Amino acid sequence: MEQNHKLTTVEYDKHTGNVNDAELQEACSYQKLIGKLLYLTITRPDISFAVQVLSQFMQHPKESHMEAALRVVKYVKGNPGLEILLKGGATDKLTAYCDSDWAACPNNRRSVTGYVVKLGDSLLS
Repeated sequence: MEQNHKLTTVEYDKHTGNVNDAELQEACSYQKLIGKLLYLTITRPDISFAVQVLSQFMQHPKESHMEAALRVVKYVKGNPGLEILLKGGATDKLTAYCDSDWAACPNNRRSVTGYVVKLGDSLLS
């Protein structure tokens, strides 16, 4: 997804008067694509945030949502070697980081939180 790009719901667009982004006529293809991307996040945590954002629009996806999902697919296709790899040897250090963005969601003004968990130098989640 593009940096600082805010995706909005159909209801939000109606409220603000935005008519440039139409709702998809066939939501099934979007839902299937997001389901496949959700499965892929098991081994590709680098796409977890983007897929989490896109999965919020499963009921009424718009064209911009499909474009963002296809952008994630292009990223995965262009970077095939970024899956989880665990280094060999003994590690005894578990590190976790978290961050939040207060009122980042334009639809409902809720906060968005993300986290990272590492075992040694290997990314777990």
